[in-house]
Amino acid sequence: MKLGNKIHLYTSVLVFVIVVLLVFAIYFSFSRMMIGSEVEQTVEEARQTASTFNESADNFSAEQLLRAYAPTEGMARIVLQDGSRAATVTSPAEGSLTDESVQYYSEEYVQVAEYHGERYAFVSVPVIWTNGQVANIQITDSLRPTEETLAVLRVILIIATIAAVIPVFLSARLLRRVILRPITALSATMQDIQTSGRFKRIPSSSKSKDEIEQLGDTFNEMIERLEDNYHKQEQFVSNASHELKTPLTVIESYASLLQRRGASRPEIIEESVEAIHSEAIRMRELTQQLLLLARHSEKANLHMAEVDLQTVTADAVQNYRSSYHRDINFSGNTAVTQTDSDKVKQLLYILLDNARKYSSDTIDVRVDKMEKTPFIAVSDRGIGIPEKDLERVFERFYRVDESRTRASGGYGLGLSLAKDITEALGVNIAIESTYGQGTEVRLVFPENGE
Repeated sequence: MKLGNKIHLYTSVLVFVIVVLLVFAIYFSFSRMMIGSEVEQTVEEARQTASTFNESADNFSAEQLLRAYAPTEGMARIVLQDGSRAATVTSPAEGSLTDESVQYYSEEYVQVAEYHGERYAFVSVPVIWTNGQVANIQITDSLRPTEETLAVLRVILIIATIAAVIPVFLSARLLRRVILRPITALSATMQDIQTSGRFKRIPSSSKSKDEIEQLGDTFNEMIERLEDNYHKQEQFVSNASHELKTPLTVIESYASLLQRRGASRPEIIEESVEAIHSEAIRMRELTQQLLLLARHSEKANLHMAEVDLQTVTADAVQNYRSSYHRDINFSGNTAVTQTDSDKVKQLLYILLDNARKYSSDTIDVRVDKMEKTPFIAVSDRGIGIPEKDLERVFERFYRVDESRTRASGGYGLGLSLAKDITEALGVNIAIESTYGQGTEVRLVFPENGE
């Protein structure tokens, strides 16, 4: 069963059940109230009859007194202690009541009895008989008028129930359409995406911002991310394939040269081995960066702790200085924050590597605080970055100058990886550069690690 039919069915059934229960409650409450009122009236009549009988028994006969108080649709009788009837009076239409069994009650007795398929209010009240014995005045009053009123009430309530359920049934269909419109659009859009392979979004014009509308907004946001990731993946695969193709072509060319002339010309062997070794190193570095960028999130690998940025930076600078034999000027003050020391070192290696590739002069590294905010600055006196390219330097495989970066071994991946790491750490990375004069990259950490 479709969701719309379920909503329609369940809503209609639920409302119908609620209306029926409400109608039954009204009917039974009203019925009980009316019958109770009739019984109470019969009790009062019986008591009034007993009172009059005690006062006037010497002046009137028992039948005369009973005839004066007998109900218009019922019976009045006097029952002695031995169960015999001293007097009986019935209305013309209720003569059959005299055939019912007689029973004496020592106390006042009230009940709703059923005779010949009809209900009656029966009341027995003790009274002092003429000889001093205790007798019963018993009045049986028909509840037919009340039953007829209740029958009319039942018809009215049934008609009212039908009149109430029909609009509910129709409104449930309308409600189903209103509720399911966004879901139907969502389902149709998903089927269209599956069939056509194109990214589509659900049009949103409602301002209600209910749960269904939020579902559509969430779907649209998800499609935007999927589309963005899809395009990035296409670009990533295309660029990666292109970047890996170059060193592989170089290695293949020099390997073929070795096969053809290596045996007779030793200088070719040395040149080819050096070129193959250089390209293999480039492929290894590129592959490592590609694998790092392929991770889903850097946040999953964080190990946050209280870190002194001066100590971490000094260690990274010393290691880099020893590995590449570059002149690096380091200055710093104590700056403690909550961060991941390994990720900070990885950031520093990326920034130092860029500074090494694009400048031959001294590299400056500084750790300090701006008011209470700690930061690390890496500066070089290299070729710099044109202002028009500053906004794109964090894009994967983006190069400011293709010829220069290729000659220096850059792939356009370092700053992209650095951006991912800084976002995971909650660090702000900013670049200031003057073309032809140099570049400064600043890592600004949250105050007190917050």
